[in-house]
Amino acid sequence: MNSAESAALELVLAERGWKKSPAAESADLVLLNTCSVRETAEQRIRGRLAHYEAQKKTRPFFLVVAGCMASRLGKKLKDDFSAVNAVMGTEERGIFPRILEAAEQKTFLDAEYNGEKPYLFSGSHLENGAFRSFVPIMHGCNNFCSYCIVPYVRGREVSRSPESIRAELALLSKKGVREITLLGQNVNSYQYEDTDFPLLLLQIAGAIAGTSIEWVRFLSSNPKDLSAKTIAVMAEHSCFCRHLHLPLQHGADRLLAAMNRRYTAASYLALLEKLRAAMPDISISSDLLVGFPGETEKDFEELLSIMETIRFSYAYMYYYNPREGTAAYSFTNTVDEAEKHRRLSQVIALQKKITIQSLQRRVGQTQRVLVERVSRKSADELLGRTEHDEMAVFPGPRGLIGGFKNISLRALDGVTFRGVS
Repeated sequence: MNSAESAALELVLAERGWKKSPAAESADLVLLNTCSVRETAEQRIRGRLAHYEAQKKTRPFFLVVAGCMASRLGKKLKDDFSAVNAVMGTEERGIFPRILEAAEQKTFLDAEYNGEKPYLFSGSHLENGAFRSFVPIMHGCNNFCSYCIVPYVRGREVSRSPESIRAELALLSKKGVREITLLGQNVNSYQYEDTDFPLLLLQIAGAIAGTSIEWVRFLSSNPKDLSAKTIAVMAEHSCFCRHLHLPLQHGADRLLAAMNRRYTAASYLALLEKLRAAMPDISISSDLLVGFPGETEKDFEELLSIMETIRFSYAYMYYYNPREGTAAYSFTNTVDEAEKHRRLSQVIALQKKITIQSLQRRVGQTQRVLVERVSRKSADELLGRTEHDEMAVFPGPRGLIGGFKNISLRALDGVTFRGVS
């Protein structure tokens, strides 16, 4: 989502005549689009702000802090870092032209814009020269998982009109885009008047038929909201990639309840059965959270067990760190830091083993890939991504980048296939 919003802000800058600086150290305007999901993300931004504060002592430039951290802290960012000229939360992008006007005129922005405002979706989120694009379809979240800061920094759910989504798709197809990813904090709960998420997917499948856009992905999906209708639409239309990121978070029902996830391990497994029955070749990835307050060794063993049962293609694995303002911040039955690290290491080791075993089963197959770029290891090889969100390198000319190619998967090198066209 931050990548999409950064691209949209960059388009506004370009329309006003701004050009990208080769380095932040020579820029007239520096914009930090921030994340608040993890405390470590905010710590990195604080370090960056301290760096720019030191730079401002030797040269003038306009410093803007945008995104979730701006929403969460607001004016406090200016209080903590005097170098900050403007703060723009996720729901305040409508003031961006005024911020740029102040930067262009080298004037002081004397108004504060913190507070709840209607979220404005941009008309396009395409990065310059890209052939893959993110397309936000909704903003905010109503779930209030007890560990998550997102509802507090992005607000309640707001869905984008189907007409504006289709208009962006038409624009992207004119630009030759080959793949789109629909974005939302919980795409499954998309609802705009009478259009729900499966109906939107149907409209998108119709809108891109015969255009340059051949693949569609979407994230993130909350398991409690993934409907049978959505699964049916995915299975019926080949434009929807056979991969789904479906965050489980944990395998112990007691902890899922404490996290306010509103599903059980059994209901998650039942949902996977429906997905795999409808699309036998679908790959499933996930988020896994260890060390949540109250997690016992028995709970942890349940997580390892369900990982063995499900066999995710890959997972984003992390240990719990408290976020001030969330419900779980006040939980007292915390897990020792060393124990969190031990459990996370065990989860990572297990998932690595499962990932390798899953990938090995595809060796010998022929897969269609979207060719993304030249391989970093060899200038004579290209890197492509399958619809299962798996990577393959193969020899080929650079002219294939941005197009589709059938690749024979001959071997596995780490978690990347080696193939030939």
